[in-house]
Amino acid sequence: MSSIQEQTFTNPFHSFSKEAWKKLNGTRKHQLTPEDLNKLRALGEPLNMAEIEDIYFPLSSLIELHIKHYRSLHASSNEYFHRKEKHLPFIIGIAGSVAVGKSTTARVLRKVLSLLPGKPKVDLVTTDGFLFPNAELISKGILNRKGFPESYDTRLLLNFLSEMKSGNRTYELPIYSHLVYDIVRDKYQTIEQPDILIVEGINVLQVNSQRQVGNGVFVSDFFDLSIYVDANEEDIVNWYIERFESLRATAFQDSNSYFHKYADMSKEESHAMASAIWDEINRPNLHENILPTRYRADLILLKDAEHFVKEVKVRRI
Repeated sequence: MSSIQEQTFTNPFHSFSKEAWKKLNGTRKHQLTPEDLNKLRALGEPLNMAEIEDIYFPLSSLIELHIKHYRSLHASSNEYFHRKEKHLPFIIGIAGSVAVGKSTTARVLRKVLSLLPGKPKVDLVTTDGFLFPNAELISKGILNRKGFPESYDTRLLLNFLSEMKSGNRTYELPIYSHLVYDIVRDKYQTIEQPDILIVEGINVLQVNSQRQVGNGVFVSDFFDLSIYVDANEEDIVNWYIERFESLRATAFQDSNSYFHKYADMSKEESHAMASAIWDEINRPNLHENILPTRYRADLILLKDAEHFVKEVKVRRI
């Protein structure tokens, strides 16, 4: 009998080059306006219509296939158990590093999925809203670990997802402001009866620190499909530094910004500060908590140095 070291394991993913992936689109076409594209872009990300057609249209078709089977199983289950429960939202989790482009992926996916036949209602939630308020992070002594697993109110996130999957489909969620770098008091995002729910955040596929007290439930247990947005770390670092510099010249100039203290930095000082923040906070979080979750995803979008998806990996079924 061979030892564990001698065993070989089959790659659990099918890999598609961009050229091969875009051929899966078939005849699906949607008209997006320049205004739509501007709303979907993030700072420093060169999103264009070709990327949406080549990557996100085929992806939406694949997700539509999953949703059809999900609905079919639900209908069969209703018939088997002699019940008439309404269908529950199809939940998609999107994970990946800081600055890799998760938010853009989530926004584009929300848009293209909303254009599917039947025009499903698609809601998007980011896990930023589940961060503990700064005051609580300060009292715990972990403000400098914002983004690490312990900085999130995981119990609240689990409760929200449990409610969505229990048929209680209306929920008010906290809102996070990147301007003030904190939860906004007395303001909420209302999620009401979505057909599809997208949950985006660096921590959504983690299991090491997401265990609910007395319960072995994890955030990813509620996902019907999960996506990891990936890139070489060197590229991610460059994107992070470029984004920091762009924000220094724009959003940080606002006197209400938490980061207004960086507004008068030179470009060299800004580069040095962004590099230091990456090395002290984002790199450890990436290697300790985020990157290890990559192969837990059902699908991986691998980006090139220009921020465009160059390869798609889909878990074998």
